[in-house]
Amino acid sequence: MHGILYEEPSIWQFLLISVIIGGWTAWRTGKSVAEGWQDMGTVFLYTALLGLGIRFIHHALFAGTMFSLQYYVVDTLVLLVFATAGFRFYRTKQMTSNYYWLYEKVSPFSWKNK
Repeated sequence: MHGILYEEPSIWQFLLISVIIGGWTAWRTGKSVAEGWQDMGTVFLYTALLGLGIRFIHHALFAGTMFSLQYYVVDTLVLLVFATAGFRFYRTKQMTSNYYWLYEKVSPFSWKNK
């Protein structure tokens, strides 16, 4: 996996920056977009920008490659999973609480018509 998913000598650096810090930030980004009643396109745009920020942190703290398409795509895909989960979680919460007479919660990430 080293060299494919991450370039640092330890997987712990990748997990700390991309998964824990980046994942939390991406979750909050998805939450923010959902609370603003915006669509998934906005989530994709913000996550792409967040991917650049995470690449900068890898570069600044661990001397990683700043402009590497491979690692940017990996980081952004990890972030996109968290951002999409945050978006769907909060959109489900919105739809089932604001329109409780129309929708009921099926899972933390989906709803259905009553």
